This record gives sequence, C-alpha cells and structure tokens, in this order.
Amino acid sequence: MQGKIQNEKLGKKIQRMARISSAFKALSNETRLAVFENIRLGRGQAILDKEKRPSVCTVASNFNISLSTISHHIKELRNAGLVRCERRGQKIL
Repeated sequence: MQGKIQNEKLGKKIQRMARISSAFKALSNETRLAVFENIRLGRGQAILDKEKRPSVCTVASNFNISLSTISHHIKELRNAGLVRCERRGQKIL
C-alpha cells in the first residue's frame, strides 16, 4: 500500500516537473517571452474583449513580425499551459 502511494507521489512530481520544464522551454525564446509579456500585461488594449484579453491580431500589432509567426508563438505558449485562447467568431482571444 505504501509503495503505491509513493509511486503516485513520484508520478505527480514527475508530471509537475515536466510542466515546469515545458514552461521554461517555451519562455526561452526572446520573441515568445515578449509575446507572453504583452498578453500578461494586456498591451494593445485598443481591441479588447470584456475580460481584457487581447486578440491575436492586437498582440501581433505590437511586433514587426507576421501574424502567422505570432500565432505560432502563442500556440507554443498555449501548449506549455502559459496562456489560454478562446475563439469568438473570427477572433481568437
């Protein structure tokens, strides 16, 4: 019984470490870190939804790179569990 509890604790610890590692890996890219900070700080608030979350296009307007590149960076941040996105009509928030 105690071995099972120890295995469960170890499994949870490994999962937590994998999530942390994924977050650090996502933030190791300078552009992605800047995108994350823009989202976190709510920059580009010209077009915000009710919850003060900028759209992908609004975030992209703060950078001199393509919308598809910004989308890729946001996808990596989302996969790492650092941001959440929601589609509302044609907008992704």
